[in-house]
Amino acid sequence: MNKEFIIQSIINQIKSQFDGESTGHDWFHIERVWNNAKLIAESEDCDIFVVELGALFHDIADHKFVDDYENEAEKRTRAVLEPLEVDEQIIQAVLHIIDNCSFKGGIGENKMKSIEGLIVQDADRLDAIGAIGVARTFAYGGKFGNEIYNPEVKPTDFKSEQHYRDSRTHTINHFYEKLLLLKDKMNTKSGKALATQRHDFMQGFLDQFYGEWEGRL
Repeated sequence: MNKEFIIQSIINQIKSQFDGESTGHDWFHIERVWNNAKLIAESEDCDIFVVELGALFHDIADHKFVDDYENEAEKRTRAVLEPLEVDEQIIQAVLHIIDNCSFKGGIGENKMKSIEGLIVQDADRLDAIGAIGVARTFAYGGKFGNEIYNPEVKPTDFKSEQHYRDSRTHTINHFYEKLLLLKDKMNTKSGKALATQRHDFMQGFLDQFYGEWEGRL
């Protein structure tokens, strides 16, 4: 099994599928998660091939955009990996990562069981915070017609994954409903260290935002 050939073949297929996507879930997001995952993996005892595949496929059928996303994720993943003759055990490991990577409201225990999956999850969460995370959040909110901020609408305490998926609110609330929670949900030592600086950046951004909104700055 030529792993380098497989990785490049996957990149060629996924890149064309996600190129130009405008909600912040584009090819460049996948590429950053892939790079973040490889960086974190350097400090972990893991199968780097599974890490790379998991990172490249983690958004193959995102629950925010795809109906019946669990079945669709497996269908799309197998459609790429099986012709490349990737072992079934590896495909199953990748599907586990895809199924359990997403935040989904942060409700309940983390169902990710493999170290490879925990690495990819950290890498994905890193791209949701910091300067890029701020940019992606407003891109997503604008795409779906959300207000930037409405001080009369407070953050939601989600009761279920479905509640989280169905929720639509202003973009600033998303910081409190997800982004500011991610630092304390990182799995790996490297992920936690990388998340701290990005978390602090978001706090500074919000301080500046409120200061400008209220006419104090």
